Amino acid sequence: MAIPIKNIYYLLCYAWNKLDESQRINVSIDDKTELLDLFAKVLITATKVLLKRGIDRDYIENVQEINAVKGKLQVSQTLKQNLLSKQKTVCSFDDFSFNILQNQILLSTIQRLINTRNIDRNLKTELIFLQKKLPQTIEKIELKNSLFSQVKIHRNNRFYGFVMNVCYIIFENTLPSESEKDNEKRDKGSYIFSDFTRDERKMNQLFEAFIRNFYKIEQTKFITVKKEIIKWDFENDLEADTYLPRMETDISLENETEKIIIDAKYYQETMKKNYGKDKIQSTNLYQLFSYLLNQEDGNEKTITAKGILLYPTIEKEYNLSYQFKNHQIQIKTLNLNADWREIEKRLKEIIEV
Repeated sequence: MAIPIKNIYYLLCYAWNKLDESQRINVSIDDKTELLDLFAKVLITATKVLLKRGIDRDYIENVQEINAVKGKLQVSQTLKQNLLSKQKTVCSFDDFSFNILQNQILLSTIQRLINTRNIDRNLKTELIFLQKKLPQTIEKIELKNSLFSQVKIHRNNRFYGFVMNVCYIIFENTLPSESEKDNEKRDKGSYIFSDFTRDERKMNQLFEAFIRNFYKIEQTKFITVKKEIIKWDFENDLEADTYLPRMETDISLENETEKIIIDAKYYQETMKKNYGKDKIQSTNLYQLFSYLLNQEDGNEKTITAKGILLYPTIEKEYNLSYQFKNHQIQIKTLNLNADWREIEKRLKEIIEV
């Protein structure tokens, strides 16, 4: 499925819930822009914003051997190393420094992009320039998954949240080249970019998060928009409960009188072929059906809750509707190849805003 690069960027900004921050990033995107170059452009522009407003600093603890006393004297270490006779001490003190985790991640991601194959030459030149513009006290680090969750984002540095999202997606989708794995010197330190739009699992996560956050931001009809854990409506003991699979919706929308459950599914094929005929994927229908039946709690809006299976459009649009007792079940598609205004319009029509 070919999705325009500009639309991929919109999907990501909604999924990250970083729409306000992304609007500060004005990047030129056309049909010829590659996905790798898109992330490079966004990171370049975001880094320029940070440099203009001022790179974050914070207090970090240093423990050093010095010729005086500064901060807190580490008595045991000083005595253990017999430093007093040399008129030296081991002290711990706070430094107001640029060398904090979010800046280390930013610098290391820029370096990673510079070493990624097939990146646009002009963008690579800009990245090298920005790398030199960042404070020289910032250290490069080995990027790991766990580091990104350790970054502390607060009101005063919330733009860093957007930057860290961009850094993470670059980290997640740049892999050491085969020659790097084989330790060939000529390509040491090089990476290749993996196009995540071809990964159905990653795109399903992105599609689901986009739909959920779009409705949180762009509509006012439903007060609550969230994932919802639904308990199985079985009569059984607590021990038996532990064996039941977790039942969690992708998106549940509720107000005082209405409820909609949306299951967002991203597939390379919307329908399954059965003897040459298009058929709804049965597991998706069973899952949605189970949500609707088990969420009923006697409240009128749960008894009449609507269920929607939402797929991206592959080749044709679907607008199917079925009725089971008081529940309406719909099969809808969304054309991610369309102009963004059409995508917004379609999503609002789906929940009848």
